[in-house]
Amino acid sequence: MRLARTLAIVVAAVAIVSTDARLNASPASRSGERAQQPPPQVPFRAGVDLVSLNVTVTEGPARYVTDLTADDFSVFEDGVKQDVTFFNRTNLPIALALLLDTSASMDSKLPTAQEAAVGFARRLRPQDLAEIIDFDSRVVVLQAFTNSASELEAAIKKTSAGGSTSLYNAVYIALKDLKKAVAKNSEEIRRQAIVVLSDGEDTSSLLPFEEVLDLAKRSETSIYAIGLRAPEGSGTTTKGFKEAEFVLRQFAQETGARSFFPNQLSELAGVYGQISDELSSQYTVGYTSRNPKRDGAWRRVIVRVNRPSLTARTKLGYFAPTVR
Repeated sequence: MRLARTLAIVVAAVAIVSTDARLNASPASRSGERAQQPPPQVPFRAGVDLVSLNVTVTEGPARYVTDLTADDFSVFEDGVKQDVTFFNRTNLPIALALLLDTSASMDSKLPTAQEAAVGFARRLRPQDLAEIIDFDSRVVVLQAFTNSASELEAAIKKTSAGGSTSLYNAVYIALKDLKKAVAKNSEEIRRQAIVVLSDGEDTSSLLPFEEVLDLAKRSETSIYAIGLRAPEGSGTTTKGFKEAEFVLRQFAQETGARSFFPNQLSELAGVYGQISDELSSQYTVGYTSRNPKRDGAWRRVIVRVNRPSLTARTKLGYFAPTVR
């Protein structure tokens, strides 16, 4: 994550590194509709460095807790307790990139994957925005950001399998597109997320994993990762998939999201449902760091909930601002 001069609760994503010439640029994002239940009217302020965290609180492995107040949270940066200066439990709109692996190995799995993705898209609300990206040897933005469920469904059903896997390129392009969706006013504030489905290791990206992970850590985007394992007992789990599993776990852990590794295609719709439930159950917690240094260093962040049996999850940290 990276601090930026922000509009109260949203910190702008970092400038993208100079790899544009190696990848196709995706279509520009479009503004969405106003939320049915508007978010709090937060005034725009220049010159404020606010650390913004999307926080998920659970009791046990699956029950989301949504009735907490600001006093229930404690935030620590590099071990130093911070003062929470912004708190919101309103279900803010979402800007989301839905990424589908369409490499050749997905051929027999794609119809089920499409059906599950369509079900997920149908759960988005009118105030949410989503784009559809498929990736094999190439990365193609099939549908730019829209709140039209029918357009999203049509794009998902266009996907067809073939070619190799360029996962890192796809995540990079999705991060770029979400950067364009930064709010211009308080009514456009959206939490940002990527949901990526893949069944194997990256084999053809121009970008290395470390570079894309660094970009993800500098963004305000949660990356939910779904890795389709081979069925148990099939004997087809490969070293390559173990590497892919590590990569997907890293994307999710570093950005405060979750990774899922279903063994059966029939579990896929349930996984998308869990992601949808989590996205609708998060808090936004913000603070201004007590550390005044503008050295670009990594700062580790921990969020705790002052109630027994509850667990808070958010991204692991952010990069401090630098002197301009």
